[in-house]
Amino acid sequence: MHRLPMTDRQGHTPGRRIQDIELLRALAVVSVVVHHAHGNLFHWPTPLFDAFFRRFELWWGVDLFFAISGFVIARDLIPRLLGCNGIAEFWRNSVQFWVRRAFRLLPSAWLWLLLMLLACRFLNESGAFGTLSANLAATLAGILQYANFRFADSFFRYEYGVSFVYWSLSLEEQFYLLLPLLIFVSRRFLPWILVGVIAAQFFVWRTPLLMVLRTDALAWGVLLALASHKAFYVRLEPTWLLRWRPLGLILAALLVLGLTRVSTEQHLWSVWRIGVIALFSAALVWLASYDRGYLALPAPLQRLGLWLGSRSYGIYLIHIPAFFLTQEIAFRLYGDSALDGTHTLLFLVLAICTIVLCSEANYRYVELPLRARGTAIARRFSTEAPPTAGDIRNETA
Repeated sequence: MHRLPMTDRQGHTPGRRIQDIELLRALAVVSVVVHHAHGNLFHWPTPLFDAFFRRFELWWGVDLFFAISGFVIARDLIPRLLGCNGIAEFWRNSVQFWVRRAFRLLPSAWLWLLLMLLACRFLNESGAFGTLSANLAATLAGILQYANFRFADSFFRYEYGVSFVYWSLSLEEQFYLLLPLLIFVSRRFLPWILVGVIAAQFFVWRTPLLMVLRTDALAWGVLLALASHKAFYVRLEPTWLLRWRPLGLILAALLVLGLTRVSTEQHLWSVWRIGVIALFSAALVWLASYDRGYLALPAPLQRLGLWLGSRSYGIYLIHIPAFFLTQEIAFRLYGDSALDGTHTLLFLVLAICTIVLCSEANYRYVELPLRARGTAIARRFSTEAPPTAGDIRNETA
């Protein structure tokens, strides 16, 4: 097989955490949470939110997650698979990858599916959690990884259930399942296949089905991972940003501004809109990929950003049930007047506290232990040495 070095051209080991990537995860999850708060947490006119969303949109955070995921996963996986000596080693490494992914993602996902189902049954006097039948169907779709297809089918047609954000998790799981197979059959042609995937979608009108199958940002991320092992990638680094530290943040802010504008209803009928969002998301990942602190923030914000980035998966899973739990608590306190707009501050504080506490508990007591367990099990498929603490910490994608 054609081999790639196990370190990229900047000398970074693929499994090592890149702080700028963690900051992008924070940006992605904050954008998604704020986007969903408008309508899922606040059901009444909110002047600040309403004024913001007349000019900007934030749902592009999912596409940024896709680009990050494609880059981080492929940066480690592709050199590992292309460096295998024979088919048996290739499939052994693929199984290792699938096991690590399963233990990284499924325990938290299934836990919160169960908790949402229990909340629908036992904490639903306000009706915020929807009907039991819809949530049962949504739970099944989340477990069996076809939530994206169900989400497309339900779009403006019928109630999906509380776990509607699982559509993107299903798409990523499908990507994780197929990527080793794509590497196996394509080998040296993989970059051209990825370019074809991007080009084929760029000027296509995205129906609900194509929206939940959009793979252009994922393909961009994989392309960046492939490029990071090539000599030309070093020459592409925007080292001129080092002359004045804020330049990196200014460039990132311009890209984010572009994302917030392109995703507005003004461009709803533009066939290129999703393609441009994927491209801008990839540009942010490219900027972060050099691990040179181009996106570094002042110390307090940096710490907050890194915390949000490391907990972003849990926050993504938890924020919608946290919003609905907030509604349920307010309803039990204030009855029908809970949604009249007089308790906005209470809703905000309750929702933030719930998200922070639950995501921290999920990270410490579910994600980290099960991630370590998955790494240990995956190692059984290899002749390598037992995992070290560093190996376990590197399972951060």
